[in-house]
Amino acid sequence: MAAQMTGKVFLVTGGGSGIGRATALAFAREGAKVVVADVDIKGGEETAQLIKEVGAEATFVKADVARAAEVEAIVSRAVEAYGRLDYAFNNAGVGGAMFVPTADYPEETWDHVININLKGVWLCMKYELPHMLKQGGGVIVNAASVAGLVGSRIGAAYVASKHGVAGLTKAAALEYASQGIRVNAVCPGWIRTPLTEPVSRDDPQLEAQIIARYPLGRAGAPEEVATAVLWLCSEAASFVTGHMLALDGGFTAQ
Repeated sequence: MAAQMTGKVFLVTGGGSGIGRATALAFAREGAKVVVADVDIKGGEETAQLIKEVGAEATFVKADVARAAEVEAIVSRAVEAYGRLDYAFNNAGVGGAMFVPTADYPEETWDHVININLKGVWLCMKYELPHMLKQGGGVIVNAASVAGLVGSRIGAAYVASKHGVAGLTKAAALEYASQGIRVNAVCPGWIRTPLTEPVSRDDPQLEAQIIARYPLGRAGAPEEVATAVLWLCSEAASFVTGHMLALDGGFTAQ
């Protein structure tokens, strides 16, 4: 796999921490040049520095994926810096109001979650795809969730946004399959990241109840998701497109 990634260009949104950072580092170790995008300047710059420390090239771009001009700037910066865009992981996301019933869900929070988790993924693909078409191919992986595969009480906006990402991924996969572009999504379960950290910290009993629903009996690690993204982008997955890859410790097998 290393030879396949050497000299390739990888873009990750939400790369300043958690799954995004782990995936950025995974691609860097396989020889890719990495463009890290995040609204968190400190986290994004730290990820870029960690990539450089493993001997790979990295560029950080501050961007809000809910804003079209900023998303366009991320992709343009990647192409300007490295000449192409081979792989993209549209990973930026937020949790919103957790475990708040639908009727009580704040409208402002709903809009914020949908704008980042769903519109943000669409905007990323909107600007990534033209460059991939020009160069004759590429691979996109979107961040969905097990909450995009089944219902959940975790939060209506989050569940709706991730179901939307799943549908968007399938639509784009069908549209571009004949043009050398594969589009898939990863669907993580409960992963120990800054997104889930407030529950771990503030309500360990609730987290224990959540983890008890996973047949493997534990939370996942960001690196486990990163490995899956790396595989989906590799030639080993050349016959895989429009797929929702569950990384959920057996949760959706029940």
